[in-house]
Amino acid sequence: ALGMTTAIGPLVSLSMTNELGPVLACVMLAGRVGAAMAAEIGTMKVTEQIDALKTMATNPVKYLVTPRLIAAMIMGPMLTGMAIFIGIEGARFIAVGYYKVNEAFFVRNMVALTFPSDVRNGLIKAFVFSMIIVIVSCYKGFNAEGGAKGVGKATTAAVVVSCMGILISDFFLSLILAER
Repeated sequence: ALGMTTAIGPLVSLSMTNELGPVLACVMLAGRVGAAMAAEIGTMKVTEQIDALKTMATNPVKYLVTPRLIAAMIMGPMLTGMAIFIGIEGARFIAVGYYKVNEAFFVRNMVALTFPSDVRNGLIKAFVFSMIIVIVSCYKGFNAEGGAKGVGKATTAAVVVSCMGILISDFFLSLILAER
């Protein structure tokens, strides 16, 4: 009997590739990595280590931000790819094991209705979200002041603003990427 269970594969695949995979992976990245970046750079700022870098003629942005930006632009899409894969495999496990959907049917429908452009769009979103996380977190860290309390506030603000940036940019990226 064909029912809504036949749509589980394509629905999960499309939602994971286009929305849930990139957004959830990068929100977790913002909470863990963005907070760490803001706290580390904020601590460097309040303990005058950034001033010491400037004194040694080292550009703090090139020295502190650039490596983090490059790493995030690589790891964001990689983590998103893992999130997409694990989400789809989890759905397959539940659909086949619990709802008794035919596995071949699940996979065939999913592959037929999920296009490479869907995966590409999710990875593009993750790339942009990763840049947002690093830029916001480093900015908040560089502007921390007031000792440990200021670093804590900067860290919290970095996570909140990064998450809002991810959600807002997801809306606009969805509009832009849907045109392609």
